[in-house]
Amino acid sequence: MASTVNSSGKRPGYGQLLRTPGALSFLIPGFAARQPFAMLTIGIVLLVQHTTGSYGSAGAVAAATGVSMALFAPQSGKLADRFGQRAVLIPGVLVHAASVSLLVALALGGAPLWVLFLAAVPAGASVPQVGPMVRARWAAKLDGTPLMQTSAAFESVTDEFTFVVGPVLATALCTGVHPAAGLIAEAGLTLVGGLFFAAQRATQPAHGAVAAAAHGDEPHRSALSIPGVRVLIVAFLGIGSVFGGMQVSLTAFTEEIGNPGANGVLYGIFAAGNMLAGVAMGAVAWKIGPRRRLILGYAGLTAAASLLWTAHSVLLLGALGLVVGLCIAPALITGYTIVETLIPASARTEAFTWLTGAVALGQAAAVTVAGRLADAHGASTGFLVPMAGTALALVTLLALRSRLNPREASRVAARGVGHRVPVAVD
Repeated sequence: MASTVNSSGKRPGYGQLLRTPGALSFLIPGFAARQPFAMLTIGIVLLVQHTTGSYGSAGAVAAATGVSMALFAPQSGKLADRFGQRAVLIPGVLVHAASVSLLVALALGGAPLWVLFLAAVPAGASVPQVGPMVRARWAAKLDGTPLMQTSAAFESVTDEFTFVVGPVLATALCTGVHPAAGLIAEAGLTLVGGLFFAAQRATQPAHGAVAAAAHGDEPHRSALSIPGVRVLIVAFLGIGSVFGGMQVSLTAFTEEIGNPGANGVLYGIFAAGNMLAGVAMGAVAWKIGPRRRLILGYAGLTAAASLLWTAHSVLLLGALGLVVGLCIAPALITGYTIVETLIPASARTEAFTWLTGAVALGQAAAVTVAGRLADAHGASTGFLVPMAGTALALVTLLALRSRLNPREASRVAARGVGHRVPVAVD
C-alpha cells in the first residue's frame, strides 16, 4: 500500500497510521468490544468473592471462564479466517451478553459453586476476539509496509489502555455501585461495541481460499502447526500468569490491609506501566532483532515479577507493579511482531487468537492458584505465581529460540520487503 509510506523516507508514526482510510471506523467500536478481556475476570472475582466469601472459589470460577476462552478463542479465529469476521462476531456477542447475564443472576441468587462453573464456560467461550480481529484488519491493509510495525505497537498500547480502563472501571462499579455492576457493564459494552464493529464490512479482511490465493498460501493451514507459534504461546502463558496473579493478589492484599479501594489504583498503576512502555516501543529504532529483543525483555519481566512477593506496603507494591507493567508491553509487542513473520495470511486471526487465548489460559491458571495461596497463606504468597509463570516461560524461550526465525524469507523478499523497518511516534 504505497499511500501509507512517507515519500520523505521518515519512519511513519501513529498519526499517519490513524489516517489510514477506514481505520477509525473499526478502531472506535473495537475498543468498546475489547473490554471483556480486561473486565471479565476481575468482575467475576469481585462478584463471586462477595457472594461466597472465598477468593479460592472466586478464582476458580474466573479460571473456568479463562480456560473456556483460551480453548474456544483459536476456533473462533479459525472460523473468522475461513468464513469472515462478521459471521463469527454477531452470534458471539449475543451469546456472550446472555451468558454473562445468566452468570450474574445465578451468583446473586446463591447458586451452588458447581452451577457457577457451568455458567462460566459459555461466558468465557463466547468472548469476542476483537483484538485479534483488529490486528488482522491492520495486517490486511498494511501488509508489506513500514506501518505494520507501527500498528503492532499501537495495538499493544490499545490493549494496555484497555487494561488501565477495564479493571479500574470494573472495580469501581463493583465496590461503589453493586457487586454485579462490573459484569453488567462488561456485557453491555461487548454487545454494543461488537455489533458496531461487525457492521464495518468494508475493512473486513479477505477470508478463506480468497486470502490464501492472494498470498500464495496453502488454504486452512492451522497456525498451531508452526513451531514458532507454539513457543510464543508458552511465552504468552507466562504473561497471562502475571495478569491473573496480579488481579487476585492485589485484591487480597488491599482487603488484608483494610483498604479495598486501593485495589483499582494499584492495578491501574500496573496497567499504566504497560501502556507507557507500549507508547515508548513505537519511538525506538531498534538495532537488535525481535527474537533477541523478546528474550531480553522477558528476562526483565521475570526479574521484576520475582520481587512482587517481597512488597508489604502499598507504596512499594505500587512501584514494583509499575516496573512489572513497564516490562510486559515490550514482550507483548515483540511477540505479536514475531508471529506475523511466522504465519501465512490465511491463518492470521487464528494465530493472534492463540496468543490471546494463551494469555487468558495463563491468567485463569494464575487466578486459581493465587486465590488458593492467598486464602491459605496470605496475600503476599499469591505474588509467587507471576514469578513462577514467567520463569518457566523464559526457560522455554531460551531453549527453543531458534524456532522463532521468520518463515519463508523468500516469500517476504518476493513482496519487496526485505526486513521490518523500525518506526517512531509522531
